[in-house]
Parts: sequence; structure tokens; C-alpha cells
Amino acid sequence: MAHVNANYQKLPGSYLFSEIARRTAAYAEAHPEAKLIKMGIGDVTRPLVPAVVEAMHAAVDDLSRAETFYGYGPEQGYDFLREAIQQADFAARGIQIAADEIFISDGAKSDCGNIGDILSADNKIAVCDPVYPVYVDTNAMAGRAGDYDEQAQGWTNIYYMPTTAENGFCPALPTEPVDVIYLCSPNNPTGTTLNFQQLQAWVDYANEHDAIIMFDAAYERFIAEDNVPHSIYEVPGATTCAIEFRSFSKTAGFTGARCGYTVVPKALVREGQSLHAMWNRRQTTKFNGASYVIQRGAAAVYSEEGARQIEETLDYYRANAKVIKEGLEAAGFTVYGAVSSPYVWCKTPVGMGSWEFFDLLLEQANIITTPGAGFGPSGEGYVRLTAFGDADATKEAMQRIQTLMATR
Repeated sequence: MAHVNANYQKLPGSYLFSEIARRTAAYAEAHPEAKLIKMGIGDVTRPLVPAVVEAMHAAVDDLSRAETFYGYGPEQGYDFLREAIQQADFAARGIQIAADEIFISDGAKSDCGNIGDILSADNKIAVCDPVYPVYVDTNAMAGRAGDYDEQAQGWTNIYYMPTTAENGFCPALPTEPVDVIYLCSPNNPTGTTLNFQQLQAWVDYANEHDAIIMFDAAYERFIAEDNVPHSIYEVPGATTCAIEFRSFSKTAGFTGARCGYTVVPKALVREGQSLHAMWNRRQTTKFNGASYVIQRGAAAVYSEEGARQIEETLDYYRANAKVIKEGLEAAGFTVYGAVSSPYVWCKTPVGMGSWEFFDLLLEQANIITTPGAGFGPSGEGYVRLTAFGDADATKEAMQRIQTLMATR
């Protein structure tokens, strides 16, 4: 008799975004005339820039000719992309990361989940609260999270670090031993950032306790503050304690194309084992590499023209974030994020829960958001809005919210 992974049975009934989709679909079916504005899931809406498209077309042409055809590529990624990343994202910032410490993937979400393959099942996991659900759910699937406590809305073996307005969105160092720490800056969902001094404290903690930091830098291109690192490796000591995840999804619109990368420094060693070597072994066994066409497109991001075009797209989303922040503040809300992030973290009206406010905005303003409660216990009382939508629709959404709140 085949046995299934019983940890899947412990997961809450629905993934956050599946529940949002279910509620939205039910409302749309009942109100087909409604003009819904999507500000929930963080999916980009602007097309791939011309430099990327041209590079992908040329790559397809390569595959159409015997003399330029590519079959299986290196599981770690093609050198042309790894070297471009090394120069632009690290060397240009004075960071000592080698090209062969960079592993190309089909997206940061995959690697954030797959990295658990090289970890023991008995590691104690620490996450910021609120938290990107993938960090928690993938560890729950691997059996590291314990049991789900419906009353507490959290896992019994996960160490939750409140990351709230009360502590300036900087979690306190753990008061009990933890082995793996997930940090995200700019943060999803709060849109807030960690500065050099705050990250230095975490790096020092991890090195002192032989812990590992999983650092999600998927939104680093939105950083506008001078004292905020774009990479954790800007912080002294990070190469001996941190793994960093990056994504082309939000940087260059690759949510549909799928490409990202993970940095595992050779200096990162635990229990006498090189995590770089372990991740390389995992990738060469379970992954055949991101597609040649997509990697050529990603490399074009680093060309002079590609970089200019992508900056224009990022400015489009940055402008949306500003519109959302100012629009919500004008409606009387307390908001966070937006300055160095495409996300805006909005406090719900007094006495109203996250899902209740989600339903209100859906039904009364036809706007889809993301309830903060879906990101963990400390997310209750907030909703997240994304700046990745259409500019005109974003402005209309703020007008709808202002009109709705003026009548309450």
C-alpha cells in the first residue's frame, strides 16, 4: 500500500490566493456587470520590454538551426547570464560574489520552497509575521512546522517574529534557539524595509548561533532609501550565514516567462558540509535548468538598452504605488510601504477584520485586495494592495475607495 505525505493533510483548507480567487469568482458570477479592479495578487501587467523580446526571438532562431542549437544546458545556468548577474548585481556594488555561486532557476518561489531539500527535518524555522505563505507552507509540507493551530492561526513548531508597526517592522531577535530564519526586504506583504544596522544584527546572530538566513530580495529594484541594502551580502559576515533569492518576475515582468536565481556562497558551511555543494547536487539531480530562450531574455535585462527600458516599467509601478499610498491616506487610512516597494500595507477601519474589509471593498467598491490575515496572525487588521496594475485603473480604484469611505 502506498503511503502519502501526511503533512499535506495538516495544511489549512485553502491557500490564501485560492480563497481570494474563490470569493472573487463567486461575486463576479453573481454580479456580471461589476467592473472589478485587481489589486490583490502581485502579478505584473506591463509587457516584456523590447530588448528582452528581441533577445528571446533571437534565441528561438538559435534553436531553429543545427549550428546554433542548444539542448540540455548547465543545471546551474548559462555562463552568459551568471556572469552578467555577477557584474551588475554584485560586483558593481562592491560585493564579492562569484559567478559560480549563482544558480539560475525558474523563479524565486520555486527555490524558496526547494531549498528545504538540503535541510534536516528537525530544524527550527523562524519567520516574520506577517509572512509570505510559501516560506511556511513548504516547511509544513516537509514536516518542520508541527501542527496547525486553528485558534492561534499558526503552526506549533514555527517561531513567529511579529513584524508590526509597533516595532517599526523590524522583528526582534529570537528569545529561543532557531536554526533557519526567513527575512524579506523589501518585505512582502508589508512593503517595508530593513536597513544596514538591522540586517547586521541578524547576520551577527546567525553567525553566532550557526543559523542560516534565507534572504528574499525579490523586490530589491524598488529600493529608494539610501540606508537599505539591495543584497544581504552588502552586510559584513553574510557570506557565512545567508542564502539569497532573486527574481526577474517583478524586476522585468517575468511572471509568465519564469526566471530567477539563488546565491549560495561557498563560504556557507554547516556541520562541516558546504551548502553550495549540497545545493549544486540537488539542482543537478532534480532540475534540468531554466530554458535557453528565457535565460537569453534575462541576460538582455543587463544590456544598456534593456536596463533603460526596464527602469521605465519600474517607474510606472512606482508611480502606481505613490497613487495608492496618497489615495488611501486621503481616504483616512494609515498605510505603510510604497516608498521602496510595489506593495501598500493598509490598516483596516477600527473594529473591522481583514477578510471583512476585503469583502467590503469587493462588494461595495469592486476592488480586489489581499487580506492581511492570510499572511499570518500579525497580518490581521490589514489588507495588502499591489501597484502592479494599470495606471488608470489604479487611480479609479482610489477614487472608488474615497467615495466609499466618505459615505460611511
